[in-house]
This record gives sequence, C-alpha cells and structure tokens, in this order.
Amino acid sequence: MSTFWGVVDQGNIGLDTTGFFTHAVVYACILACLYTFAGVYGPYRKVPVGKKIFRIVFCNLAGLLFIATYLYVARYEDFSRRLLFAFYLASTLLVVLKHVAVGVLLHALRRRGRNLKHVVLIGSGELASQYVRDIALHRELGYNIFGSIGDTVLADVAYLGGLTEIDSLLARTDIDEVVVALDPSRIEDIDTIIGHVEKSGIPCSVVPTFNNSLSSKVSMSVVGNSKLISLRDNPLDHSFNAFVKRLEDIIASLILIVLTSPIMLFATIGVKLSSPGPIIFKQKRVGRGRRLFPMYKFRSMRVNAEENTAWSKNEDPRKTKFGSLIRKTSIDELPQFFNVLKGDMSLIGPRPEIPHYVDEFKETIPKYMVKHQVRPGITGWAQVNGLRGDTSIEERIKYDIYYIENWSLWFDIKIVFRTVFGGMVNKEKL
Repeated sequence: MSTFWGVVDQGNIGLDTTGFFTHAVVYACILACLYTFAGVYGPYRKVPVGKKIFRIVFCNLAGLLFIATYLYVARYEDFSRRLLFAFYLASTLLVVLKHVAVGVLLHALRRRGRNLKHVVLIGSGELASQYVRDIALHRELGYNIFGSIGDTVLADVAYLGGLTEIDSLLARTDIDEVVVALDPSRIEDIDTIIGHVEKSGIPCSVVPTFNNSLSSKVSMSVVGNSKLISLRDNPLDHSFNAFVKRLEDIIASLILIVLTSPIMLFATIGVKLSSPGPIIFKQKRVGRGRRLFPMYKFRSMRVNAEENTAWSKNEDPRKTKFGSLIRKTSIDELPQFFNVLKGDMSLIGPRPEIPHYVDEFKETIPKYMVKHQVRPGITGWAQVNGLRGDTSIEERIKYDIYYIENWSLWFDIKIVFRTVFGGMVNKEKL
C-alpha cells in the first residue's frame, strides 16, 4: 500500500485520483496567492525579470512545503512524493522560461520602438534632467519621453511649451503618463500642476523634491489627513523578518561556537603565551539604536593606552606576531559568536565602530548613522567585497545601506558563502 511519501508499484507512480483535482485546485490557489503577494504578476516595467525569477522559485518552494504539510495533515496517503517534487521542478522551470521569454520579447520590441509608454515630463531643473538620464540608461523598461513642459528646454527632449499652456498640451490622446519633477524652487506650484494633470485624466507620478534623500524602498502611512512617507522601508523593520533573522542568529551562533571551539582553544593558548594581558579584549562599540555594548575579540595587540580611540592599521607596531596571525585569518573575531548569541550583534550586518569614530564619521559621511538601524554583524556585504580594515568608510557605508535596504534570508546565505570561500582572510600583513 502506497503512503504519502510515494511508492513505485510495478513501474507506476502511486496515485489515487480520488480527490486529486480538489487538492490540485488548493495548490493552484496557494500559488496564485503567493505570486500575488510576492509581486510576480506585477508589470515588467516595475519588476526586473531577474527579481521575478527569484520570487517564482521561492514561491514555488513555499507552495510545495505548504501542500506537502496540507496533504500530511489531511491524511491523504495515496500520493507520490516524487510526483510532487517532479511537478515542483517542472512547473518552476516552465514558469521561469515563460517570464524569461516574455522579458526577452518585450526588450526586443522596445528596442524597435514598440510597446512603449509615452511620458510627458513636467519640470526643467536638475530633478527633471536626472529623470531623463535614468530613462536613457534603462530603455528596456519601455518608457519614451514624448516631451517636456517647463520654463526652459531640457537636453535631448522635445520642448512642448510652458506651464501656462499645460491644459492644451495635455489634451492629446497619445500621452500615457505624466511625470512631475519640479525642483524645490517651484514646489509652491505642485498642487496647481497636479490639479491640471488630474483634470486631463492622465495617470500621474511625482519625483519628490527630496528624491536623493529617499532609499530605493519607501512606504507610506496615513494619520488622519497626514500622509507620511518613510524615507527608508527596511525589511528588518517587519516583525516576521526580524524573527527569522534572530532565529537564524541563535541557531548559527550555537552551531559555530561548538564547531570552532578547538580553534578558540588554540587562540586562547596563543594569546596567553604571546604577551601579558587578558585573553579576551572587550571594547565598547556602537550597536543597534546607537546603544553601546562590549564587543569581544581575542586580543591581538599589546595592552596600550590608545585601544579605545586609535584605529588599527595594516602595519601596526602594537600587534603581536600571534596577533597578526589571528587577525589575518579572522580567528580574533570568533568570540563575537557569543555577542550574537546575547543579541548584541548579528552574524551578518554592518561592522560596529567604536564611539570615538562614530562621533567623527556622523559629521563627515552622509547617511553614516543609518547602519545603526540594524544589529551590527561579524561579517557583512562590505566585508565580502573587500572593504575590511583600513579601507574607505564612504564605500563601506554604501554597501552597508544596500544590505539594510535589500535584506533577505537568501542574501544572508550568499554573504555567509562568500565569507567562508574568500572573505575570512584579510589584507593585513603578518
């Protein structure tokens, strides 16, 4: 008798058609809900094909786990595990191929001037010019700037007329969308201009005057009549994502503490024999919410008066020979697994800095303090891209903010693999 896990009987896959179509409909509804929630059905202009492929693979896997659990709970025994897995592979491959084919077709059509969305741009300052440049760089999205309305002519864009002629200019029927990109000096005209656009009935989008202060992901909330735009909608601000991240940290830190215990024993003996002083070096660092916490490391330097203010360098006379070895191989960082277990740090995240430099960098480096919206990490996106030790802080912050805005479980796994296969050895000299 076949079970839920499937048994091949005389060369046939065990499958009882009783109730099969009911379960198939349930599975299809689950996938449709997952696809809708993940934005798979969104316009190709809004979501790149690469992101759609990742979402399809993830949604199909989630659907597979859900239907497998459902069949088990429903005690539907006459179903093959291999058939279910084969369907997952086949359906994922076919749906991915469909989206790739559509994406390639649309790209080819748009290169030939077809399947375009014709846009009228209102504005003549830097924000409008930036929009023109962005459209030119992303022609695969299928936008064509039909012309501009404003005080002056924009380079490479047909000039349609001034703001006083907006009603007659928008009376055309071949305009698909209006984009308003006014500079701050004309912000007082925004309500009037939007009123004219809405009277024309054409869909309207607005490039905010504080565009360069916004992240790539923003959200909006409403309090009474006040519409609030969040400058940065971080994935880890959402409770479920934060729970997954914390669970990941607890499980990973426990496993890594056990696996690296022989190495930590070796480092303990080496530090003790290399120079007088404590084995564990505790240093105050700035963590999530700008709160201070003691970060643990195996001591790699001689005890000195500058340990809380001076930044270590590639060639630093304070380092011991054994300290240079454990810094080169990142063994000195292993005690931070206990920081992760405590909740002061995460396995993956922006590297924490000492208060002395935080006070300095926040005044000189734009968006530096954004990194303190999440727990600091042992390794991070900046570190696996070579930004470790005595490297550019400006470049590190760019990578840190990208990680914060684009966090996902898969992103963390990617960083772990890159850390293990190439990111653990730094450029410091022995």
